[in-house]
Amino acid sequence: MNWITEKLKRFKPKIKNLFRVKIGPEGKLWESCSCGAVLFKQDLKDNLYICNKCDKHHRIEPKERFQVFFDEGQFQEISPMLPAIDDPLLFTDSKSYGMRLRKAREDTGQHDSVMLATGKINNIYVVAGAMNFNFMGGSVGRAAGEAFVAGAEFAYANRLAYVFFSCSGGMRMQESNLSLMQMPRMIVAINSLKQEKLPFISVCLDPTTGGTTASVALLGDVNIAEPKALIAFAGARVIKETVREELPPGFQTAEYLQEKGQIDLIIQRKDLPKVISTLISQLTNKNKVFISDSNKINEQQQSPLGSITNASP
Repeated sequence: MNWITEKLKRFKPKIKNLFRVKIGPEGKLWESCSCGAVLFKQDLKDNLYICNKCDKHHRIEPKERFQVFFDEGQFQEISPMLPAIDDPLLFTDSKSYGMRLRKAREDTGQHDSVMLATGKINNIYVVAGAMNFNFMGGSVGRAAGEAFVAGAEFAYANRLAYVFFSCSGGMRMQESNLSLMQMPRMIVAINSLKQEKLPFISVCLDPTTGGTTASVALLGDVNIAEPKALIAFAGARVIKETVREELPPGFQTAEYLQEKGQIDLIIQRKDLPKVISTLISQLTNKNKVFISDSNKINEQQQSPLGSITNASP
């Protein structure tokens, strides 16, 4: 091997990385994928935010999630009650908790990390909740816990299935025990639905970790995940250092958890409405026909919030 080949071998990764990061205005017209592909953002959106090179399911915010999930992108938001005080502990690290909340609200347009909506999937009305990882890592505090419970209460009152999309780093440290208290509250809400034989479908997105995994994410009547989603309680590095053992290949991925029985189904994003509507139809025994194939329903439902209008983009 001559000296030119050696030089090229040394600098090739740097050159490749340079183009991966610098091509186009990131976040405006182009977006880079972890596989190294640079994707035109409109093409990525048209493909439901899935990389056409490596099939990575990129994170999307709740409104985008609902537009993909509900029939024709139509849904109505459900507004939960909000805590009267944002920062009960006056928590401060490098910034005050109040400042972090204000910044997250400005960046996402949401009051907190969980958003609720109701709409139809294949002509079946459901309640859906989704976490926004861009809002403080999708962490769960009092407002997020209250939103989850409000979604369950709405489903309970209107006899609807509850579908929840988890994408979270866990509980919110800035609220300490007030955050941890949301774990049993959310579990009790799920149990209330199960007592009434109302389906709770859990969908784990990338990543689903910490207290969210330890509480609601794996308590669905059916636990679903998107491909290659990271699903864990503690991080792999922490576990490896604790047990001092090499971890199996693919540890904490959706595929690994399905092999071990914690995840029931791994479903592509485009197929989630079809699969979930069929599951709900069979679990509630309201429709003997596969709705995804026939678009028929034996028992027509009416929206509990009245007419549904087009969601704002």
